Amino acid sequence: MNKISDVVMRKLEKSIYLKPYTMHFTQNGHKKTWDLLGIHDSVCIIIYNITRNVLVLVKQFRPPVYLGTIDPEDRKVDQPIDTKKYPTENGITIEVCAGIVDKNLSLAEIAREEVFEECGYDVPVSSLEFIGSCRSGVGTSASVQTSYYCEVTDDMKSSQGGGTDEELIEVVEMTVAELKKYLIQNGVVNSPPSFMYCMYWFLLNKDKKSHL
Repeated sequence: MNKISDVVMRKLEKSIYLKPYTMHFTQNGHKKTWDLLGIHDSVCIIIYNITRNVLVLVKQFRPPVYLGTIDPEDRKVDQPIDTKKYPTENGITIEVCAGIVDKNLSLAEIAREEVFEECGYDVPVSSLEFIGSCRSGVGTSASVQTSYYCEVTDDMKSSQGGGTDEELIEVVEMTVAELKKYLIQNGVVNSPPSFMYCMYWFLLNKDKKSHL
């Protein structure tokens, strides 16, 4: 699934998802500038399978995460990245099911579609429990991410999931014990803050055995 090769860094080309800006402003009498991005808001969903007591998560290759593992001296524009020196596995993350808000639907309806598309569970909108919204990437984009929680059963799975061909998402499952081990392993978690927020919310609010 994640056989990645021919990695090359190039200058930003035309994008329908990113809109770069430089904001000019005056703060306490001092003129300042700030580079930032306009991006879509998003939804994310904690999925808990109550048939087998596992969290349903997704694993995928994230180019920005991979870039972050590459020494700045080796990020030369139009030069191939040495994938032996920098294994592309370094860019693989574990996340909760999520997606951008790019349709004329309610946030809950978009969340429901993402659960089906990425993880293969057909859930009713009414089963989605609203958790809350927060700002992500406050130094660059500050888009709004809205989180939900839903419980599923094996009977509700009607496809393999995996997202679109462009996304190449792998569905993974974790028991609560496996999740806790992942959260504390080596002090490094290859997941975004939204994952951490959602998992700690789950442990505090849904896991009866958690001592966090």
